[in-house]
Amino acid sequence: MAKIVVGGSIAYDNIMDFPGYFKEHILPDKIDTLNVSFLVSGLKKVRGGTAPNISYNLALVGQSPVVLGTAGKDFYEYKSWLNENGVSTDFVRILEDDYTASCFIITDLSNNQITGFYPGAMAKDPEISLKELDMSDVDMVIVAPTEPAAMLKWVKDCKELRIPYLFDPGMQIPRLSPQALTEGLTGAEILIYNEYEHEMLMNKTGLSQKEILDRVNLEVTTLGEKGSVLRKGDKEVFIPAAKPSRVADPTGAGDAYGAGLLKGWFENASLSAMGQYASITAVYAVENKGATEHKYTIEEFEKRLRENY
Repeated sequence: MAKIVVGGSIAYDNIMDFPGYFKEHILPDKIDTLNVSFLVSGLKKVRGGTAPNISYNLALVGQSPVVLGTAGKDFYEYKSWLNENGVSTDFVRILEDDYTASCFIITDLSNNQITGFYPGAMAKDPEISLKELDMSDVDMVIVAPTEPAAMLKWVKDCKELRIPYLFDPGMQIPRLSPQALTEGLTGAEILIYNEYEHEMLMNKTGLSQKEILDRVNLEVTTLGEKGSVLRKGDKEVFIPAAKPSRVADPTGAGDAYGAGLLKGWFENASLSAMGQYASITAVYAVENKGATEHKYTIEEFEKRLRENY
């Protein structure tokens, strides 16, 4: 069992359904004086954030995850739920004068969305230093999307403390400078992103595929329903995606994938086995609505693995 510190956002997602069409309520010639209100038919508050999502999945595959990040005074129920599911919150800083980051999403019948995001306590993530925490028994740090300044700080802390880290720039690639992206991936044990993020990072940094591979130990590119590609030195392995029983919500698949990958990493598994583990953890997430609504035992995981590979 590896102790893995997962640094990233901690947030709530407030999901609302509008039983109509936005276009029927917005006058194109009055867009400069927009003033609209939508009566929604449902509200669902979902636990979210990259750090808890990844940590929950790590716990499912037998690892010992610790969430790293900043939350607000409304975090205590979330904290209890994480603890009950095998996730430590010892490295979560709670601010009593602010709220946990929150996303508010309204979706109409055409799947058009209006989203508002309040960063709240997450804005204080850059104030957290790994050098001020007890990292003596930590096997790896995951640097996942949150405030860009925090991501860069944690990368530098890992290098100074000589702690292996996984770099997952994800949705923050547009906000990270070319220099910060290059700093983040250079020296990473694992670099992980999806196909679009891969291209975006290469375009933004100017690094070639070979130059990226020269800077990381393992590069992983997820390809959605097509599968994933793992590259290490001159080795490249393609892993087809595991077969879902249904597709409910692909949102949490990337976070779940990383957990399976690290299970294989700490078992010294082959590249193929690591990719297969990751595909199985991802498919459980895809089959459920919400990034942490799935649950399974190690025995069920192994059975699913045999059925697919």
